[in-house]
Amino acid sequence: MTFGGKCCIFVLSQNHLSKGIDMAKYIKQELPDLHKTGEKKAYYRLKTSRNIDFDHFIEHICSHHSGISKGDAIRVLMDATESLAELLAEGCSVTIDELGTFKATVGLEPDKEMDGLDDGAPKRNARSLWLDGVNFQPEKKMVWNMNRHCKLENGGVARIRRSPFTKEERLQKALEYIEKVGMIRVKDYMSLVKLARTAATGELRAFSDDPSTGIIAIGRAPARIYVKKAE
Repeated sequence: MTFGGKCCIFVLSQNHLSKGIDMAKYIKQELPDLHKTGEKKAYYRLKTSRNIDFDHFIEHICSHHSGISKGDAIRVLMDATESLAELLAEGCSVTIDELGTFKATVGLEPDKEMDGLDDGAPKRNARSLWLDGVNFQPEKKMVWNMNRHCKLENGGVARIRRSPFTKEERLQKALEYIEKVGMIRVKDYMSLVKLARTAATGELRAFSDDPSTGIIAIGRAPARIYVKKAE
């Protein structure tokens, strides 16, 4: 493996792997057939075994560095995240050696429609926009370090959860549910039309972006709900 023109070679023994590294599982995930070719294609993804919260992450850092107290680690991380937010908000990209580069992304405020370049198209200004996320590009050393700590094992195959209803039928069910309850959430829609979360989220968003459906979105994720558009 090469970094900065230098060749780096490492060997992890089976004994070291079994003692110090948990087994990560990879899954062969079926891809949606967007172009209706009939082919079943797949990609590999890492299965998330658990979520590590802030406290456990701090404990993990301290367990590797006996000279760092929990309080010191918390202060450094909190200061780093605040400084990162300030610099990203100023339009800077921030590169941290052996970690990667961070850059803020811009999106529309909830309930705002994207404008266009054609004459007569609605025009947005700064009041309609906000920083909606962060792009992260890891450095090669970070990827190398992940592989140094990783031993993969097969976690099986995940197939797409297909709804038994057509898109038109799903829209009708969403409208009927909203009429009855007053609103619909992603998890409600998932259960109603038998779609996975990603597909259900994307479809509800598409419905709310299409004025002809009569559905609009209110609030921000993850608390966003969908309601009937006022007459």
